[in-house]
Amino acid sequence: MKGEKRKQSLYFPVSMLEEMQNEAHRQERPLSWIMQQAWKLSRMKISSFPGVEDL
Repeated sequence: MKGEKRKQSLYFPVSMLEEMQNEAHRQERPLSWIMQQAWKLSRMKISSFPGVEDL
């Protein structure tokens, strides 16, 4: 459903998290918005990666 909110914990290396937080601050956006945009931009590329069973 569009607009449905669910809480999810994700774990990132400290340096990556700091970089994402800096970008969120620069854009004056919440970190969750940055992550949503990153997923939207990369999901087609990620879906082209082979699955574990394909290796």
